[in-house]
Amino acid sequence: MVIIAVDDTDSRDRGMCTTYVGARLAERLDAAGGRVRRRLLVRLNPAVKHKTRGNAAVALHVDGVDAATAFDLAAETVEEFAATDDPRTSPGVVVAEGGVGEADVARAGVGDSFGPAGDAGRGCPSIPDDVGDFARRALRHRLSLDEALALAEAHGFRHAAFGTGGDTAADAVEGRGRIGALAAIGAPAAFGDWTVERISYRDLDRCGTPRDVDVESLFAAADEGYPVVWDTVDRGTGAPVCVPNAPGPILHGIRGDDASACRAVAEAIASEPVERAATFLTNQGTDAHLAPGAIGDLRDGAGYRVDGVVASAPETKRGGHVHVDVAESGSGGGEPTGSETDGVGARLRCLAFKPTGRFRDRVRALRPGDRVTLCGEHEVREVGDGPRSTLKLEKFAVNDLVRTEPAVPRCPDCDRSMSSAGKGQGYRCRDCGTAAPGKVDRKIDRDLEVGWYEVPPSARRHVAKPLIRGGFDAPIHPER
Repeated sequence: MVIIAVDDTDSRDRGMCTTYVGARLAERLDAAGGRVRRRLLVRLNPAVKHKTRGNAAVALHVDGVDAATAFDLAAETVEEFAATDDPRTSPGVVVAEGGVGEADVARAGVGDSFGPAGDAGRGCPSIPDDVGDFARRALRHRLSLDEALALAEAHGFRHAAFGTGGDTAADAVEGRGRIGALAAIGAPAAFGDWTVERISYRDLDRCGTPRDVDVESLFAAADEGYPVVWDTVDRGTGAPVCVPNAPGPILHGIRGDDASACRAVAEAIASEPVERAATFLTNQGTDAHLAPGAIGDLRDGAGYRVDGVVASAPETKRGGHVHVDVAESGSGGGEPTGSETDGVGARLRCLAFKPTGRFRDRVRALRPGDRVTLCGEHEVREVGDGPRSTLKLEKFAVNDLVRTEPAVPRCPDCDRSMSSAGKGQGYRCRDCGTAAPGKVDRKIDRDLEVGWYEVPPSARRHVAKPLIRGGFDAPIHPER
């Protein structure tokens, strides 16, 4: 079996799509006598600055052709379809050849372990450990082309560069796409959770024009497929989430946990003509970009899951973004004191951006002392008083809610609010003289429950796991 991988063939402004290049390449491999066993759509680090929106690479696993033929067909396809007229686009191709064995299937997590996630087939090329590690790190780090090329050369992988890439001569990197392509080669050894996307493409001569998709049929199909098929629409905003706005060739992309269910939803959507369609196995919708972390020890440009205690009242600031500070959670119950949250890295600023819509209401409902688990991309920003550690929220869990607050007691006889009897002397009723030693706990009505909350489908990153997929450690409150 041969693995052919491509990346960085699209453009923010001029369209194209790496999955479309992969689909066309798969057709040429089939025509050359090969049998494409699976198509992988591999999401990479969403924090990489030069990425296009989804930051995805594509790998094809194929039998029946040799590496030289596969390489020539990949080069031909990339040269024909990649948006190389954009100086920021820097395509790369990597081709690997390896044996097939059931041990590799179990090790890589590919094959029957996909279960209903569809067209995996059986058998997977043997993937070197260091290439699998490279793929794993590609979702959480910014990797260099030098490292990718050294690995490819060490294992005898064929590779090629197309275009120059980079906005200026200083950051131009020829064939930068080989980083993502190598990660796509190693993905089966890196990730154990896989989902499906069925992508339908429009005629290329329609690219750049409004997509003609019947929204009523789309919402009906989404209802029929849910919850196995997810993130097709956003019922809160009425947005057809599966229909992109970019000028590329994708008409719609249907995501879920079962290939046949995704195909059924795609086929039920009334639209302009579908030129071709392809089903991809993908690591999107899996939270593969999130690593466990601790407040004060987070790296810039990486995704994390961290525990903490809310340390400030949420604030809605300019632009409609909601800010809340969270402190390390190891200091015991209740609201953190100043001494517990003083010092570098002790607090983490968390942001729910305006496009996350109603998710901001969940963040606004937090109170100091609530214990939470937070998921999102970490960023270090230089502000007036120095670097600021910020987490861009994708989802969060409420683990423990503050249910009471200190309040002035009421007189049990008069039912009137008592008054202070003096410093350290408690409270006294002015009418009847009844005394109380201090404040009492008053129950608070909360707009939150214990469990997980997430951004709506229209604001969700490709790689972020929707709550409806399950497997979370607390009750879920999914968005649709």
